[in-house]
Amino acid sequence: MFVKFSVKEGEGLKLDKNLTDSINYTKILFADIGRLLILIILSIIPIVNLIVAGYVSRVIKEPPDSKALPPLENYGGLWVQGLKIVVVAIIYMIIPIILIVPFVFLTGFAWMAFPGVPLVGWFVAIPMLIVGLILAFFLAVILAMAIVHMVKNDSFGKAFAIGEILGIIGRIGWGTYILWVIALFVCAIIVGAIGSIPIIGWILSFIIGPIFGVFSARSASLTYSEGVAPEAEKPEVERLEKPEAPEAPEAPKEAIEKKFCVHCGAEMTTEAVYCPKCGKKQ
Repeated sequence: MFVKFSVKEGEGLKLDKNLTDSINYTKILFADIGRLLILIILSIIPIVNLIVAGYVSRVIKEPPDSKALPPLENYGGLWVQGLKIVVVAIIYMIIPIILIVPFVFLTGFAWMAFPGVPLVGWFVAIPMLIVGLILAFFLAVILAMAIVHMVKNDSFGKAFAIGEILGIIGRIGWGTYILWVIALFVCAIIVGAIGSIPIIGWILSFIIGPIFGVFSARSASLTYSEGVAPEAEKPEVERLEKPEAPEAPEAPKEAIEKKFCVHCGAEMTTEAVYCPKCGKKQ
């Protein structure tokens, strides 16, 4: 089974619109400096910074047409949601990490000029490294949508619904989706480069971190919305036909065909020959 990498006409414009919308949405964060400062402070504290990841997931939860940031509240719930994201990422990357660790281990010994590292170790570790990196790339591609799929559906298990996730990516278009992943990867590199600036880099990284998180979350949410299958039309509720009103019993002919006396006007039966009131013959 081969994955067709193609970009349909107009999809590039969708990517451009996605990033532009995400930037404009992130600008809203600067309208509430107090919230931004809280996010920055929380991102500095280890373990506690899971709250920021939880808030980012709340941004993902927002509908595509939302023009306002979600409230920063229920810190306990945000922390739990952030923990779920971390756990999902670890589960996805556990195999690539296992494959890469031997190379890192041997490299560490080599740097220490530790004698006795067998050459065969490198012949095993290097292929494992290559396989691990390739696997990590493909799993990272899926992981991005897996997290969004989990958040959108409020279900931890949805992060591992691989068939559904691949279906969403397929509807987005693999070519466009890969371009989106590359675009966000480039943005992440830029953020990392800013963080590596001597002396002030670490301060800037803490400031930019939450901002980039909101931007990435919004962009991922918009991308996801492009691939979600339209809701299956709900079957219309069959309208119960109103039972026809029972026909009224036919009124007696006498009640329908009325007869009145030609002399006094009194009502009388059709069979009557004499008026019951005046007694005159009809």
